[in-house]
Amino acid sequence: MPRALIVHAHPEAASFCTAQMQEAARTLEARGYDVQISDLYRMGWQAALDRHDMTHAPADPFKPQAEQFRAVQGGTVAPDVAAELEKLLAADLLVFSFPLWWFSLPALLKGWVDRVFAMGAVYGAGVGTYDRGRFLGRRALLLFTTGGPEGAYGPQANNGDLNTVLFHIQNGMLRFVGYTVLAPVVGHSPVRISADERAAQLGRVREAFSTLDERATVFG
Repeated sequence: MPRALIVHAHPEAASFCTAQMQEAARTLEARGYDVQISDLYRMGWQAALDRHDMTHAPADPFKPQAEQFRAVQGGTVAPDVAAELEKLLAADLLVFSFPLWWFSLPALLKGWVDRVFAMGAVYGAGVGTYDRGRFLGRRALLLFTTGGPEGAYGPQANNGDLNTVLFHIQNGMLRFVGYTVLAPVVGHSPVRISADERAAQLGRVREAFSTLDERATVFG
């Protein structure tokens, strides 16, 4: 049975962003996936990488990457990080579900990456990056909502080309650790569209997650 991990970061359980995530999860389960959801706001996830990410006493001055590596090698990764790392390493598919805030990830989701993409476990220090990355052969994609309409994104639009906006996530985080990055699934401006248009967008989410094998790739 293939496994999927959805890391979700929206503070409102009734948001359209959350509805997209739930639709994706139902669709993956119907396709035979074992789906785990890390709902960061519900979990009370701490965004900041700090000395509490390891149970050993870090050296002074505190060097986060070195201490992550030491924790991975010594089995002293903090329990909350270790639990997420276990989910990540088991997953064939990784989905980031979020609202696009300030052209990037919400702080909690970026903090999840900071803490869980730990040196020595996910990248670097003998683990590898890019085409030698830990997650080579596995897939990842972004599922998100935007404040602006679809027309606000493009080579000549004020907000720019969406894949350019997303480069630091799709390349700098996902491809960096070896994932094949599939084309994102985007719900544009849900607060400004009708109920019928939102229903149609959820249909597009269903279609996307039903046909992952045919989905275009951004990297990989």
